[in-house]
Amino acid sequence: MPSVSAVPPSAPSSRDSVVAALRTAGCVFAEDEAEMILATARTPAETAAMVERRVAGLPLELVVGWAAFRGLRITVAPGVFVPRRRTEFLVEQALRQAPGAAVVVDLCCGSGAVGAALAAALGRVELHAADIDPTAVRCARGNVSAVGGQVHQGDLFEALPGALRGRVGILAANVPYVPSDEIGLLPQEARDHEPLVALDGGTDGLDVLR
Repeated sequence: MPSVSAVPPSAPSSRDSVVAALRTAGCVFAEDEAEMILATARTPAETAAMVERRVAGLPLELVVGWAAFRGLRITVAPGVFVPRRRTEFLVEQALRQAPGAAVVVDLCCGSGAVGAALAAALGRVELHAADIDPTAVRCARGNVSAVGGQVHQGDLFEALPGALRGRVGILAANVPYVPSDEIGLLPQEARDHEPLVALDGGTDGLDVLR
């Protein structure tokens, strides 16, 4: 986890200097992070600003404004759960179980990464995503509309159109699963920058899933 410190006036802009600044701040994957920052920044000043925010502890995906997910560039925003690469396993399992699905639902969608990845893999599908958090819904709309899907705001199934009943080929849900008493054990990036509603799964972590 990067420590909090200031970037000097001669802020880094070359790859080597960006890597050095990130490594000094404690970023384990400094080389990979430098590549993302340099691929996103349009000017040396923007590069310097991104490095400064990363060194101060902001999650890399929020620094650059996107997360890599199953070959897609998923837009993320402050206050939205950042999709994890390990969640690609959920997409792979869904595709294996229902490779011909024509209707896909992504519940607790967050940024909409799971639904967008499923739609990208399946081709022409009817995609619906839903989340209770309005900030997530706003973020997901950009990612889901890019693959022709719709996003609904509401609590789980209550958010979905009634016309979907009996038609869903894939129901994917990466629900909050961290027990309430263990939220404090999460990495600082998650605790400080991701919404509690996307993390807290209740007493045993299974409230939403149940």
